Amino acid sequence: MPWRALPGKKADPYAVWLSEIMLQQTTVTAVKPYFEAFLARWPTVAALANAPNGDVMAAWAGLGYYARARNLHKCAAVVAEAGGAFPDNEAALLELPGVGPYTAAAIAAIAFDQKATVVDGNVERVMARLFAVTEPLPASKPILKAHAATLTPDKRAGDYAQAVMDLGATICTPTSPKCMLCPWAEYCQGRIAGIAETLPRKTPKAASPQKYGVAFWMERRDGGVFLQRRPAKGLLGGMMEIPSTPWRGKTWDTAEAIKAAPVKADWRALDGAVVHVFTHFRLDLKVLTARLSAKAAASLAGEWVPVERLGAAGLPSVMAKVAKHALKNI
Repeated sequence: MPWRALPGKKADPYAVWLSEIMLQQTTVTAVKPYFEAFLARWPTVAALANAPNGDVMAAWAGLGYYARARNLHKCAAVVAEAGGAFPDNEAALLELPGVGPYTAAAIAAIAFDQKATVVDGNVERVMARLFAVTEPLPASKPILKAHAATLTPDKRAGDYAQAVMDLGATICTPTSPKCMLCPWAEYCQGRIAGIAETLPRKTPKAASPQKYGVAFWMERRDGGVFLQRRPAKGLLGGMMEIPSTPWRGKTWDTAEAIKAAPVKADWRALDGAVVHVFTHFRLDLKVLTARLSAKAAASLAGEWVPVERLGAAGLPSVMAKVAKHALKNI
């Protein structure tokens, strides 16, 4: 965890909420510097609520799954408007933007010592092995949560939740579990049956769709690079981007891409392509580059950012890759 509550002590609800939102589908190693930076910059939910949305999105850049950042800001505003205190029960927490069953349970248990069953990937693995659940994920999720609920204590549910998550992260690991060190080894049905390391089983994933696009790297004579903000809704919503064609299932040839360019210019295709894998598809982006005239540059609605300041522009990972590719190959 990026934060740590002392045993028997309630944690700060704001820190728990912030941490758990960041940890959704993201590792502790990746989250820790972002968590620390957010707390240092916005130490309270009111401070985060009052921050400009662009600043929040820029601070999140690189962490991925950007809908989380949009919901984070919306949730902060809702909580701040209600007086700055998070609800102390799962049902009310579930009403907040971006808060799902896992996050609601984690906040209720860890921050408010409510009896709530917290089930993340680590806990699912522990339960699958402890109860020898062979039905594959994701269909087995309700079964695993039901098993977990039978073990959740009436008191110190937050300490228990953190202990089981730590057990999964350090002892009951995906490969080579350290069963000799596990306090539940004597009762683990998966270990007794000799199948612990094969659990939890997972339904094979379908191959990710392939999409293609062309990004337009535009520079002014003073060295500024053109960026624009994406629409608030949708993939990478509200983030800064290097303009591109729509992303589609078939390739773009250069002539076709030039017709879709933001302005008329002397476009040049760079060698190679940028490859980025999103949750549900893989994207290949070719890059066209041009040095714009003053008139062409003035016709664009967006921001011109000096090359040396691109690192602070809040570009999401895919756009940072485009920038790196362009700077390397121009």
